[in-house]
Amino acid sequence: MGRYIDDIFSAASEALPWEKLEGKNILVTGATGLIGGCLVEVLLAHDGDYNVYAAGRNERRAGERFAPFVNDRRFHFLYHDVCEPLLAEQDFHFIVHCASGACPSAFASHPVEVVKANVFGVANLMDYGLSHNMQRMLYMSTGEVYGEGGATLDTPDGKAFVETDSGYVNCATQRACYPSSKRAAETLCIAYGAEYGADVVIARPCHVYGPNFTESDNRVYAQFLRNIQRGEDIVMKSDGSQYRSWCYVVDCVRALLYILLKGESGEAYNIADERSNVTIRQLAEMIAEIGGRKVVIKKPDNQESSGYNVVTKSIFSTTKLQRLGWSIKGSMGEKLSHLASGLHLP
Repeated sequence: MGRYIDDIFSAASEALPWEKLEGKNILVTGATGLIGGCLVEVLLAHDGDYNVYAAGRNERRAGERFAPFVNDRRFHFLYHDVCEPLLAEQDFHFIVHCASGACPSAFASHPVEVVKANVFGVANLMDYGLSHNMQRMLYMSTGEVYGEGGATLDTPDGKAFVETDSGYVNCATQRACYPSSKRAAETLCIAYGAEYGADVVIARPCHVYGPNFTESDNRVYAQFLRNIQRGEDIVMKSDGSQYRSWCYVVDCVRALLYILLKGESGEAYNIADERSNVTIRQLAEMIAEIGGRKVVIKKPDNQESSGYNVVTKSIFSTTKLQRLGWSIKGSMGEKLSHLASGLHLP
């Protein structure tokens, strides 16, 4: 994990107004997940005088993930399910809400819970924050709120989604549990701002990849990485023609910090690496090359396929985020090699 750790410390030295966090308590929900966990690592890698409360439901995983910080007085684990009201007495000055069921398997098997986590989570955290001196909430939404539209496969350099776009989502489908509830959660954030004066900013990440994905994560990049970890060929569940924006998790977390510390209240910001717009097949081939394997295609069964996104194109403009000073260095191939350095390949 050497190169990944180097990336964490590099992010922690970003030229940001870190002084806004001094003396504050920062709550990160979904802290055992891919993005939330990386955010906790970056916050603790920065030499700041603040407390980081990592909230999640898996205490065992949290213990493993954050073992390096067990003696750091700034680190605290908080067991919490965002579907339930937060029962605590601590003031959380900054809340970064990353908790969500983002795996296709959850969309297929637990769509009700996915909706509840996205909508109830915002309501519960907002209610708590507004009564406990919250200064700002950053809600991590998703690029899936855009639905269908944007660039096409025939013209992949066509129109990318900007923050004012709104594509088509068929809400009368099981798969819509995720994008529809994320849309509702964003609206709820704005409603809390309008009615109660809550200071909230919204992040819309594209497809994010990195290490430390959970055992149950069946998003495509995680499946591909498990394949090469086991010395297997990469197994794809489609022809891989879906064209998407991707972003390395550390770059995504850097963007979250820019939005949290410099973003304009009530605004949403796309997060993507505009130089990492590739098809799923291209991603599979890059990862297969790292592991010295090949790519094979195996169609999913009916239940499994119900969780997959049928949108074939999804790329984002990050012009608005770049105006805050955020930028990306390095190629997707380099970032994938950083990730793979900690996989103990055969």
